[in-house]
Amino acid sequence: MYGNQVVFKSRDETGGLLAEKLAALQLINPIVIAIPRGGVVIGCEIARRIGAELDIVTPKKIPAPQNPELAIGAVMHDGSFFLNEEVAAASNASKAYIESAKERVRNESARRLSIYRRERAPPVLRGRTVILTDDGIATGSTMEVAIKWAREQNSERVIVAVPVIPTSILAKLKRYVDSVVYVEATESFFAIGQFYKIFEQVSDEEVIRMLQDYWKNYSKDKKPA
Repeated sequence: MYGNQVVFKSRDETGGLLAEKLAALQLINPIVIAIPRGGVVIGCEIARRIGAELDIVTPKKIPAPQNPELAIGAVMHDGSFFLNEEVAAASNASKAYIESAKERVRNESARRLSIYRRERAPPVLRGRTVILTDDGIATGSTMEVAIKWAREQNSERVIVAVPVIPTSILAKLKRYVDSVVYVEATESFFAIGQFYKIFEQVSDEEVIRMLQDYWKNYSKDKKPA
């Protein structure tokens, strides 16, 4: 604890905590969809513990003009798109800028997905319980576009599972998904890293290794140990 704030040891620990909460739900043919990079560490742990299939998506933030750290929305590899109209207007993002940035970011999302998934066929989500996970949510833009994408795949249920989330974003996401599973919801939110003792950068190579190891060992008949 730091004051009244929960501080986790590592992403592995939070994956275990989320898996315990998810195991109490009635999950129909679940698949864990992790957002790289840090979310893959958590996704692997959740999927292993609940015996679920694992895959990824690569939503990317669309930066505001003149302020690359501020997200005005997010886009997926297939063009699924979320725009925070209030933030876009406040940052003077024109329609031309938004369209240009959206296409550039979509291409980057598709490139990153190809690097991580290689030749693996995309998952089938129709009729399944989709568990979207990351190592935390800050603004919510990437998670919102991931939710939209999962809904468009005709998922039976969409669940967001994250260790930490701002209370304002929690209230918003609850309107779009069947359930939000979390460990800590707080108003005192500055950065996801403040909630972890160990919050090292996860490399692309580590993401690829974790995914390949899981995919090699997983089957519906033989779940990973």
